Formats: sequence, C-alpha cells, structure tokens
Amino acid sequence: MITKYGINTFVILASISLVIIIASFFINNNYIKFTLLIVGILFLLFNINFFRDPERNTPAQENIIVSSADGKIISIREVFEKRFLNDNAIQVSIFMSPLDVHVNRIPISGTIDYLNYVKGNYLVAFHDKADLRNERTEIGITSKYGKVLFTQIAGYIARRIVFNIRPGDTVKAGERFGMIKFGSRSDIIVPKKWILKVKVGDRVKAGETIIFEYPNE
Repeated sequence: MITKYGINTFVILASISLVIIIASFFINNNYIKFTLLIVGILFLLFNINFFRDPERNTPAQENIIVSSADGKIISIREVFEKRFLNDNAIQVSIFMSPLDVHVNRIPISGTIDYLNYVKGNYLVAFHDKADLRNERTEIGITSKYGKVLFTQIAGYIARRIVFNIRPGDTVKAGERFGMIKFGSRSDIIVPKKWILKVKVGDRVKAGETIIFEYPNE
C-alpha cells in the first residue's frame, strides 16, 4: 500500500519513471536503450519502496512507548527538556535511511497538548544539533503516565515534513500521523523514570518496537 501522505509525490515520480521506461523503447542504440530501461525500472521500484505503508501490530500494553519511526537507534542521551517536559529526560534518536518506511506513528495514547512546527536548516539527520537547528515538528502528548515529547526532523535530503494532527486531538499508540519525505530522523524524549528498552544500533519499527516502559509503582 502507498501512503496517503506521499501519494501526490509518488504519482509524479512514478510518472517520470514510466516516461523514462517508455522512451527507452524508441532508442535504437541498445546500450542507451537498456541503460534507460534499467534506470527507469530502478527509480520506479525505489519510489514504491520509499512510499510503502505496511500494516503494523502495536502491542496492547498501555504502559509503553513504541517507536515513532522505522530505522536505527543512533543516539541515547540525557538532556534537560524545556519545550514541553521541563524536566531531566532521556532522548532516543532514530535515523531513517531512504530505504526505511517513512510513515510516522504515534508512540503513546493520550492528548496532543503541544505542537510546534519550526522552519530550520538541513544538517544531516544524524548531526548532534539537528534536533535544534533543522526543520522539524515537535509534538507533545499528555498520557495517563505523564508527558512525552517526540519529533519529526528533516535531514539533508528531506525537505518536506507532513503531519495531520492538531492540539487537542486524542490519539492512540500506533496510529499513523504523517511522514518525512526522504532520509530523516525522529526523537522520543521522556522523563528519566521511564525504563529504556533499546540500545544504540538497534533496528526499530514504527508502532511495534517498544522503546520505553513505565515502571510498576
């Protein structure tokens, strides 16, 4: 299934691919013909892969935070979060390569109490300052277990963040809410009382992989 968040871009890019493929049949030079044909097919397959939107099985537990993005854990660090949590916190950063699914999902059920879109720079997504300097969306959810902040961060290639949530919306863990087009990053930031369930280098899936668990009290 092709994601609704990127259908317009997909149609444009798929049309370009088809034009290249069709044009190859009118070339007499076999080297150029097959080169164009292969380029057109590979470009089409890349776009189908990039804009895919597979179903996910979100765990039924309530006291967990699931990944907001597909990708690789590139950083785990302690920070003081002053935009929404106003508390000492743990920040987990997930890097999405162009080959990963780019549909983003809600990490925990609750209410959207903070939403801030920032027009910024386009540092590479794994840069230490990308979360503060790049184009990004900052989203704060108030859940039954407290506040959670997560982000969509545009990378060097990505220049388009898409989201369809608003302040006051009630959301459910695992729901789709947007995407970032082409190579990007998502951070999840929680108070330090949450128990971390991943490590740097882990591969995670949006809506499925458990990133944090709330301790039994």
